[in-house]
Amino acid sequence: MKAFRITTPLVFLGLILIFSGCGSKSTPAESTQDKQLGLLSQTWKASTVTLDTKDQTTTWTNFQLTISGTKGGTTFNYSCAGRPTLGPWPASGTWTFGTDPVTQIIRTEDNLNMTYTVTATTLQVNFNYAGNGYSRVSNVSGNWIFNFTK
Repeated sequence: MKAFRITTPLVFLGLILIFSGCGSKSTPAESTQDKQLGLLSQTWKASTVTLDTKDQTTTWTNFQLTISGTKGGTTFNYSCAGRPTLGPWPASGTWTFGTDPVTQIIRTEDNLNMTYTVTATTLQVNFNYAGNGYSRVSNVSGNWIFNFTK
């Protein structure tokens, strides 16, 4: 009887230890880059555009920026539609996250650093472009701010 009293708690303790390791495995937390890519990956329509604080929106009314990529990747894609004849955006290209993936991206074709803020429904991209415009050779240098909506 005494042996039963001692072995019963030990058996229960053993069972608890064995079954406490069972169950579903937790999935690893999503990386910051993957979270940001999830927010960025969609087609964005320009709502306002400024160049050196001057409104340029009427020139960019049909502009759309499509961002895409694969989670876990390091280089991602973008394409543009409805570009005006002259602007700081090539028709398409690639980009990477900058040092702070929550606020920085780098357009890889020209190594252009951009800052951004994104929500589920809005995107703002800021950059200082110093070079010839895409689509036609001319200067479109300056501080650009693009505001987009879904």
